[in-house]
Amino acid sequence: MSPVLAGVLQLLALIAALALAYRPLGDYMARVYSSDKHLRVEKWIYKGIGANPNAQMRWPAYLRGVLAFSAVSVLFLYLLQRVQGHLPGSLGFTAIDPDQAFNTAASFVTNTNWQSYYGEQAMGHVVQTAGLAVQNFVSAAVGMAVAVALVRGFARSRTGELGNFWSDLVRGTVRILLPLSVVAAVVLVACGAIQNFAGIHSVGQFFGGSQQWNGGAVASQEAIKEIGTNGGGYFNANSAHPFENPTPFSNLFEIFLILVIPFALTRTFGVMVGSVKQGYAILATMVTIWIGFTALMMATEFHHHGPAFDIAGGAMEGKETRFGVGASSIFAVATTLTSTGAVDSFHSSFTGLGGGITMLGMQLGEIAPGGTGSGLYGMLIMAIIAVFIAGLMVGRTPEYLGKKIGTREIKFAACYILITPALVLIFTAAAMALPTPGNSMTNSGAHGFSEILYAYTSGANNNGSAFAGLNADTQWFNSTIGLVMLLGRFLPMVFVLALAGSLAEQKPVPATAGTLRTEKPLFTGLLVGAVLIITGLTYFPALALGPLAEGLAS
Repeated sequence: MSPVLAGVLQLLALIAALALAYRPLGDYMARVYSSDKHLRVEKWIYKGIGANPNAQMRWPAYLRGVLAFSAVSVLFLYLLQRVQGHLPGSLGFTAIDPDQAFNTAASFVTNTNWQSYYGEQAMGHVVQTAGLAVQNFVSAAVGMAVAVALVRGFARSRTGELGNFWSDLVRGTVRILLPLSVVAAVVLVACGAIQNFAGIHSVGQFFGGSQQWNGGAVASQEAIKEIGTNGGGYFNANSAHPFENPTPFSNLFEIFLILVIPFALTRTFGVMVGSVKQGYAILATMVTIWIGFTALMMATEFHHHGPAFDIAGGAMEGKETRFGVGASSIFAVATTLTSTGAVDSFHSSFTGLGGGITMLGMQLGEIAPGGTGSGLYGMLIMAIIAVFIAGLMVGRTPEYLGKKIGTREIKFAACYILITPALVLIFTAAAMALPTPGNSMTNSGAHGFSEILYAYTSGANNNGSAFAGLNADTQWFNSTIGLVMLLGRFLPMVFVLALAGSLAEQKPVPATAGTLRTEKPLFTGLLVGAVLIITGLTYFPALALGPLAEGLAS
């Protein structure tokens, strides 16, 4: 079987598995967030944190809940790393330096999981499980809660109430993420991923020296790492490491885990707003972009430039022979079109254009299908922009799902789409202009610029993957990328929740003959075009200096 055919068959198998899970998972999540009943364990949690799960919140109160919980999480994770040397199960590792502890705390709380350290050489069992793994669950649940709040903004009318943040947070964790992660962890253990609390041990003699590895609760963390679109690996090699991702089947299974909730949330959206066709329209937009990017990546990485590529069956540099070009391309697109950031190959070693595709996937806003929750609310913001553009074309007030998109709503949407590019471009320019940050680049020229552009793109979009040639463990990058991750996560949420509150206060507008049918293929095409054109106009100059210049020169 040719490598190209193998890659295509894996893609088709992945699409079939996602299609089978789409309806039952999407309907289940809609029931979870619409139920007025609480499980016993959930009641214990509410009592422990002193929250009233039945109290409805307007958007300022909902936002205060998001920010307060996240601030406490950052502080807790920072302190846990700083006292690591005094904790049991530290494996002899000392406290994490202040700048790196801040960076890591910001990273995992914002669902980014950017890592400027070697996981197996820095973090003990307690920090990995009680710190990082816990944030993998709750940071994903926060994103889902914000998405559901926006959906309620469309579904409700004449009220500013968006639900209860604490209820949404707990239910997302207990009823959705935790059960899925348990099942996924069992599958990964069956595939060969490790799950233990072993210490550091030697695995053999190599070239006169010994190689050492430490164990860990890898399978359980790997499960929520992918399901929650987190991405931080137990080991530095991430999902290219055989302890995390042992076989071609486990590799395809992990890609499935990355995509299943973000895609299924479109079904949840359709059910909650009372029109599954609207969910299908958003799904069609996401799928169109995802398949297009995957096909483009596979074509780029399989394209032969000489005898070495012919022998290898494609651009194999930086890719695992267990997976090959096809599976690595599918994984790379899935992880950068979502906010996952896990890698089974190293994006810095992709072809120039291939590396540019991973970067562009993040710069789209990671909305095809995006992260757990963040992908859905990001795409809904773009849908509002597309409706506004259509309204300008035909000269009538734009409407979406029976809600008028007026001046206030479009300002919130515009602020949302401007924040992340501003963070990426401003901090990239600063890093290139100052003398010290440039010393972290392994490469010069276009590829060196791409390393820094990729780092801030990854941080601001809460992705977490990297062009691995960049030495990001410096005070400058730890501090600035940490700041970018926090701003890139929570500033957009402010405008999402403000928009949700504004929509919930409106009374529904009846559809007329002139209303744009947003469940039709025409709107899907308009939405795809809006996503690509707005992003292209924003980032094209920077991409031209980096991956495009490198790709055209090769």
